[in-house]
Amino acid sequence: MSVDVRERAPRAAPARLLLLLGPAFVAAIAYVDPGNVAANLTAGARYGYLLVWVLVAANAIAVFVQFQSAKLGIVTGRSLPELLGERLGATSRRAYWVQAELVAAATDIAEVIGGAIALNLLFGLPLPLGGLIVGVVAIGILAIQSRRGQRPFEAVILGLLAVIAVGFLAGLFVSPVNWTEAAAGLVPRFDGAPTVLLAASMLGATVMPHAIYLHSALARDRHGAGGGRIRILLKATRLDVVLALVLAGAVNIAMLLVAAASLRGVAGTDTIAGAHAAISAALGPAVGVIFAIGLLASGLASTSVGSYAGATIMGGLLRLRVPLLTRRIVTLVPAIVILALGVDPTWALVLSQVFLSLGIPFAMIPLLRLTGSRAVMGEHADRVWVRIAGGAVAGLVVLLNLALVGLTVAGAS
Repeated sequence: MSVDVRERAPRAAPARLLLLLGPAFVAAIAYVDPGNVAANLTAGARYGYLLVWVLVAANAIAVFVQFQSAKLGIVTGRSLPELLGERLGATSRRAYWVQAELVAAATDIAEVIGGAIALNLLFGLPLPLGGLIVGVVAIGILAIQSRRGQRPFEAVILGLLAVIAVGFLAGLFVSPVNWTEAAAGLVPRFDGAPTVLLAASMLGATVMPHAIYLHSALARDRHGAGGGRIRILLKATRLDVVLALVLAGAVNIAMLLVAAASLRGVAGTDTIAGAHAAISAALGPAVGVIFAIGLLASGLASTSVGSYAGATIMGGLLRLRVPLLTRRIVTLVPAIVILALGVDPTWALVLSQVFLSLGIPFAMIPLLRLTGSRAVMGEHADRVWVRIAGGAVAGLVVLLNLALVGLTVAGAS
């Protein structure tokens, strides 16, 4: 009599599952970076609770996509960029790398700018100097990963994530949130072209392409190819992703709720500095300081993870290995130049997130094609309903981006 191998798959004790957590919390840093702060505060300050639904929907998409990415790495033992690099011709591979690298660069610029703003708020440092300090500290964080491996790196990032959560959730407890209006914000709707642009920015800040590329490598590097442990690892990964992104989603929604409750209609809150001043005035200087510390932790953690993602993309698609520290130094330059030129840092953050939104389909569609392929995933290939759901999600993202491009062109003409 045949026996279904699934019945014989070993079960993991809860304590053992907890020991397998970690990669998703590193990827989750991408979901609470300074770009999120700019997009979420802008949405709340300008439109109140109108776009709460965008964050909820984006976070649900993020849970789905990040699990798919981690699953790909565990089952195949390869990262998404590596698998794409093996399947694309030389010209296509280079072209694909260019767009992926531009996405990673946009991410990096946003993170350094956010950290620089935080240092300016806390200590009055000039923005270019603050950006340089953020880059130098990020080099130190990356040195931990380079010299001591992934687990110590995860521990540092988890510590920074805790600081971020406290920094941005603190204001929620002293803000006069109108929970009835917040609940009404769960109903999908827009209020003119600017809200569509902002929604795309919020989506790009929440479902981040570089995190999709990176998570497959994080899961692979932590666990290796699953082998006989695939089912246990996938179970742990599902818990890892849900816990990490529920936390990230709560932080994002808290930002919007605080802005809607305390900043709506207040002059000058369309910048992070203005929002910080308004938060300090409305909720007290202690909350303002905690907010700025959270923003600083966000910039430091996310710029380190962004550099890690960029190295993963380059290694997989071009088969070139550039030391993480060297890469961090090179990619720091554009952010410092933008800060030195005096570009409005908050608007630069929002635009960077719109650019990231345009890069989502390039990461999401190949990922879903690979995880749905039995040739790649074997018995762990996505079921039909998962492929249908994934196609619907990817289609919605593409439609939003087409609307974004149309509105941007119309506004520029």
